[in-house]
Amino acid sequence: IRFGKPCIKGTRTSVYDVLSWLASGMSVEDIISDFPQLTKEQILACCTKELPDEKAGCPYEFVLIVILIFFAKSYFQIVSQA
Repeated sequence: IRFGKPCIKGTRTSVYDVLSWLASGMSVEDIISDFPQLTKEQILACCTKELPDEKAGCPYEFVLIVILIFFAKSYFQIVSQA
């Protein structure tokens, strides 16, 4: 836990940080490039983690929007490659 927010095990990187990066448009590969201590599995696990409550400073709506953006972006990358 860092500043009251859950962190990825073995790192000081918070789940909220990863979700913020994804929401800002960073790809999983971009995040790994900037933070090589993170794995693709850890980043994806942030999207499937139990939704935090508002008391943790990360409202449900934000998490849902991040997840939708992430999967929409992945879908369009797959479609454009076909």
